[in-house]
Amino acid sequence: MDKIQFIKTDFSELVSTLQPNDMGKWGLMNAQQMIEHVADFFKVSYEKIKFDLVTPEAMLPKYKEFLLSDNEFKENTKAPVLPEKPFDVRHTSIEASVEELRTDINNFFAFFENSNQKLSLHPVFGNLSFDEWVQLHFKHTLHHAKQFGLI
Repeated sequence: MDKIQFIKTDFSELVSTLQPNDMGKWGLMNAQQMIEHVADFFKVSYEKIKFDLVTPEAMLPKYKEFLLSDNEFKENTKAPVLPEKPFDVRHTSIEASVEELRTDINNFFAFFENSNQKLSLHPVFGNLSFDEWVQLHFKHTLHHAKQFGLI
């Protein structure tokens, strides 16, 4: 599967078929909450939302090893920087949430467009390059596409 194609186009097309209150095979988020959650982590990659690093420095090589592998996120994997209860939706329609997601995806690619050497901080995986972010966004979007039975 072409990771960039999946991130840039396929994922937003898949989630646009969901209804706002559709629930996944696991987890507490409904479809609209999931879409906004994914959009937020694109914002992290281009530094619109910032978190402190929560992983001990000594553990980062092990986390990077997972990131760069073909291993997928397990069901119910929860980011340690997120609350137990999903955030309320920001938008009045799922279409607006999908549009926000598309904008954030485009902003991510624009952020790294002129410098593939640039790094930005993920709170669990540490400083990531463009290629590492592509890998992470691919794993993350694939995880949620499977959660909602889209692939």
